[in-house]
Amino acid sequence: MRAPAGIGPSAAEVASLLEDLRQTLDALRFPLDLPQAPDAREEAVDLRHQLDDYIRPRYASLDAPLLTVVGGSTGSGKSALVNALVGRSVAQSSAIRPTTRTPLLVHHPDDRRWFDGPRILPELARVRGRGGDSHTELGLAEADTLPPGLALLDSPDIDSIVEDNRRLAAQLLSAADLWLFVTTAARYADAIPWAMLDEAAARNIVVAIVLNRVPSGVGAEVRSDLARRLTERNLDHAPLFVIGESDLGEGLIPEPDVAGIRAWLEGLAHDSSARTAVARQTLGGAVDGVTARGQTLLPALDEQRSALITLASQVDDAFAQAHAKVVSAVDDGSVLRGEVLARWQDFVGSGEILRQVEAGVGKVRDRIAAWFRGDTQAQAEQVEEAIEDGIARMLIGETESAIATVERAWARGLGGERLVSNAAERLRSHEERVEAATMLVRQWQGDLTDLIREEGKDKRAAARVLSLGVNTVGIALMIVIFASTAGLTGGEVVVAGGTAVVAQKLLEAIFGDEAVRRMAQSAQKNLGRRAGEFMVDDAEPFRDELATLGVDASAGENLGEILALLTAARRGEQGE
Repeated sequence: MRAPAGIGPSAAEVASLLEDLRQTLDALRFPLDLPQAPDAREEAVDLRHQLDDYIRPRYASLDAPLLTVVGGSTGSGKSALVNALVGRSVAQSSAIRPTTRTPLLVHHPDDRRWFDGPRILPELARVRGRGGDSHTELGLAEADTLPPGLALLDSPDIDSIVEDNRRLAAQLLSAADLWLFVTTAARYADAIPWAMLDEAAARNIVVAIVLNRVPSGVGAEVRSDLARRLTERNLDHAPLFVIGESDLGEGLIPEPDVAGIRAWLEGLAHDSSARTAVARQTLGGAVDGVTARGQTLLPALDEQRSALITLASQVDDAFAQAHAKVVSAVDDGSVLRGEVLARWQDFVGSGEILRQVEAGVGKVRDRIAAWFRGDTQAQAEQVEEAIEDGIARMLIGETESAIATVERAWARGLGGERLVSNAAERLRSHEERVEAATMLVRQWQGDLTDLIREEGKDKRAAARVLSLGVNTVGIALMIVIFASTAGLTGGEVVVAGGTAVVAQKLLEAIFGDEAVRRMAQSAQKNLGRRAGEFMVDDAEPFRDELATLGVDASAGENLGEILALLTAARRGEQGE
């Protein structure tokens, strides 16, 4: 946005920072349904409207006509007042409520260029004439009875029974250079009008009050009470006009009743310095208001950021614990429970062969080798399958337990069922998980085979591996990897511990004890790494769902920095 000619360097800086603020607001997201989110979403929308509808276009064109928004309560006579000021019926006036749905902007023919395009209120489509019955349109009408440099905008009721009317009325009032606030003798004490006037005082907007439909004989009393209320709210400087009660029929409000209002408006329109002063006063108040209101978004942004961190940590913690359990099961021998232990016992036995090993592996090496060379292929395959199935089931079980943990935490906490449902759509099925786990174990077993071949490059070791078979040596290595007895109890310790000695001694006889330790450690790390990668595939859908929320962890910091700079620039602007 280019700063208009004639403004100082601080004002130009304000204009630039307002562009930064607009972009920052556009990027803000409050997707999690947290306590502060609803108000923050609405406030962010209102701030964007304020910037687009009024602040940015006014900074870019201080010489544009003043936009006077005629606003007020239901039935206060806003449209009738617009018609009287124009001198003919341009705005729809009726006893049916609400009357004004599509706002109508009336301007001098020479000012057409300022309003035909989307310079202000860019979201409202332009319609020449009164328009239809739409909250997305802005009716435009020309009237040479209005002075150039001044436009009137007939607004919907601020207290309309139709929510869209109320929202649009508030938006239009925020786009005004000055408010012509219309109330009645019967309604001037209502809470909603005063809430709007309090906002006018806070924003330092130029405002005039029209007390309409005042019955004969009570004008002085009502005017006095209204003036007192205005003083209490620091609005005693606001011009106050009184219009008596009259039966308009098909005509207009009598000219004498609106003469004072007309003279005040025309005085502003004809005096360029006064017009600029009004624009600057309201513009400055609007910028200060946006800066203050922007601060209210910071706690909500921090709430979103903190919740996002919590949700992400719930995913990380659940899957980290699941991975730790897998690693622990590998370390403590839990994998050897059940089917694996039974099949290994069938394969190697725990009687004579164990006693031979205890007698000294050096003396019985050939006997051990001869025993393994026996017809044990079917038993070896059963051990391999049992190990494969055991590891796969362990991976799947711990992963699905982690998934359930995250889903429970999200559903009852900060995320809600919507996040859980969205993430669940990205998760692979149980069948896909089984297939992936089976493939993982087979790939790991293939890595073991490569490891054995690498360590068996020595001719003597290679011959021994060849005599026993790579699969048999691989099974022995897997048993050694899972041979810790920390996770076993009772008879399992005797069987697993005893029969594992056979595998340990056999491998040491082939490769040496240092090589066996190195191979076992390498294989353990390999399995742990693959298990982590396996679980990542099921953690990612949850992380992806958080990413799609669009919560920028640095959004609060960025917004706070822009608001601080804007506050400082405004102080400099006021001093120019």
